[in-house]
Amino acid sequence: MPHQFDLFSSEIAPGEVACASATKRRPATALTEDEMVQHLQATGQYRILKKLCPRDVAPIASPGFPLRGVILDTETTGLDHRKDEIVEIGAVAFTFDMAGNIGDVVGVYGGLQQPMNPIPPDITRLTGITDEMVAGQMIDMAQLRALITPADIIIAHNAGFDRPFCEAFSPVFSGKAWACSVSEIDWTSRGFEGTKLGYLIGQAGYFHEGHRAVDDCFALFEVLAQASGTLGTPFAELYETSGRSRVRIFAENSPFDMKDILKARGYRWADGSDGRPKSWWIELAEGALEDELRYLRSEIYRWDEADPPTKWLTAFDRFKA
Repeated sequence: MPHQFDLFSSEIAPGEVACASATKRRPATALTEDEMVQHLQATGQYRILKKLCPRDVAPIASPGFPLRGVILDTETTGLDHRKDEIVEIGAVAFTFDMAGNIGDVVGVYGGLQQPMNPIPPDITRLTGITDEMVAGQMIDMAQLRALITPADIIIAHNAGFDRPFCEAFSPVFSGKAWACSVSEIDWTSRGFEGTKLGYLIGQAGYFHEGHRAVDDCFALFEVLAQASGTLGTPFAELYETSGRSRVRIFAENSPFDMKDILKARGYRWADGSDGRPKSWWIELAEGALEDELRYLRSEIYRWDEADPPTKWLTAFDRFKA
């Protein structure tokens, strides 16, 4: 009957002493960090997230990237740019070329601003910014202007929120081209399950300390710079998409009983307080204009001569208040 060897038994056969001793003396081989990550990933049972480390600012920008972008994020006291205030701005400037290839990080700014009124508790819970942190603080416009003025495009993760706040805060943001990394990238086709920055960061393989402006800017930068197989980088897609014209159609004087149909089709209501016509409206790619006008004339107005107002938009106009 073969002898069973038990490493933990005190009874070891004579011929097995050397083997057992060698086993006990053999030092354990420590895995490197990279080896541990590769081992866990190879099992298919784990998803490893790496802490996102901000890129260094390049002392001299690499040649061949003549354009400049700025990723911008704001923290505010609320959602209404007409009455709420910015309490923090973060900005990361980088170079890129016409094809959307990214060069270097060339500038970073983060600053706090004391608002006129106390920061609401829910904003503090969300951002971690307290009244004590902003007391006596003021955003350095000279530093911010040095990044924004030469920018060919400003990118925000929900530009429809950040642009109105920024333009109300300073004229340095007016007249700039803006792009929205939420709405102008097809994240679904890239395999992402959501558009919130936390989802994007996690699925890109990173984690970060969120809800502070500069941290969020660097987090978005890494997601935009990460290539997705044959699709290229999200930034290249964003830059190409932002360069297309779009058209806004105002279904002015549309029948009241059609409001639910328009809403279901994606139209939104403008009450006229922001200078837009008081009507339901929708924003579409320029190639969809004629089809949408035919729809409005046949299904909403039921009049072939109906001519609802339209407004053409570029990156210089989109996402304004």
